[in-house]
Amino acid sequence: MADPRSLTSVVLVTGTGTGVGKTVVTAALAAVVRDRGSSVAVVKPAQTGVGPHDPGDMGEVRRLVGDDLTTHELTRLRDPLAPEAAARSEGVTLPPVAAHARRVGEIAASSEVVLVEGSGGLLVRLDQRGGTLADLGAGLRYKGIGCGVVLVADAGLGTLNVAALTAEALTARSLPLLGVVVGSWPSEPGLAEQNNLVDLPRVTGAPLWGRIPEGAGGMPRADFLAAVPGWFALG
Repeated sequence: MADPRSLTSVVLVTGTGTGVGKTVVTAALAAVVRDRGSSVAVVKPAQTGVGPHDPGDMGEVRRLVGDDLTTHELTRLRDPLAPEAAARSEGVTLPPVAAHARRVGEIAASSEVVLVEGSGGLLVRLDQRGGTLADLGAGLRYKGIGCGVVLVADAGLGTLNVAALTAEALTARSLPLLGVVVGSWPSEPGLAEQNNLVDLPRVTGAPLWGRIPEGAGGMPRADFLAAVPGWFALG
């Protein structure tokens, strides 16, 4: 069974929604890749809800993993909306997803693994032409660049339907779903959360890689890095 240590080329990190813990999972995956001795870069195609001097998600990833981690933020928007809506609100034109795919391809030429953190779910529009994270991945594969997906799932009710739809959309684009990570596992999980651990692999056809405890993003860097192997059950 594949696990985070097997990651190569480009990996898209998407979620079953907004606020499910994609940034923390991206940081944890970056730590796993770096600890195995591979070079890693992290890319955010579209960051919304941030001002000119805010650290944003890439700043949070560096805080958790290391200030020397290579990160790239391709588009930054002020309003806390989906990228297309935020751009419309600000009266700006977003770069097409094809341009982002070219940039990610360039970054992949100098890094063994590139983690691309999406905005919200797989089919959230990243440009005014309707381009999505899934389209970015399909464009990379068309260029001959290996690309897979990690799905960050919410722990509770409602996640199975979105997870299944995400898996179907990936299959339609010939993009492999490498694994599922529960992005914010509660300290006192209920029946729905416990059942999701069994049902997420069933409805997605992908292995459950691990559970990140809620509040992990607030940990000091040293504690975060020390805890990552246990969250993924890496021996």
